[in-house]
Amino acid sequence: MYADDRVLVAVVKRVKDLKIARQRHWYRIPRRQMARGIEAEYIALFLSAGAFGAQGGAIAAFARVTGVELARRRDLLPEEATRSEELYYKVQFRRLIEKDPPIVNEPRRSVSFIRTTWDRFISADAIPDLYSEAGFYVDRLYYALGS
Repeated sequence: MYADDRVLVAVVKRVKDLKIARQRHWYRIPRRQMARGIEAEYIALFLSAGAFGAQGGAIAAFARVTGVELARRRDLLPEEATRSEELYYKVQFRRLIEKDPPIVNEPRRSVSFIRTTWDRFISADAIPDLYSEAGFYVDRLYYALGS
């Protein structure tokens, strides 16, 4: 784990999707929503408050990405006929690790995808911390060399 490793935060809106992530070690992201692709060493999962109630509204888990491939929805979720031809990134990863404490969504804001760095992610208490522009995040070399 390096300070500048990339972390992609994705929103989990269904309990079923979290179950798949925990048991099968993958999560799907619509290709149309990630035109730049999935360029991250880690994926983190933000559980929506709508689907997870009191447990939701926070980034609760993360994992090291081991692979990414394109797949049609029908191949990922054969029991679901809707949007069967839609393309998704199937982000594969190691076992999910619980984020303790979770990164809370305060102040409450709409969350879709967040791109951040490992050092911001691991030290964050709340979503705004993932966007921090503090000197030691921006000018890493200066701080690494002891100012």
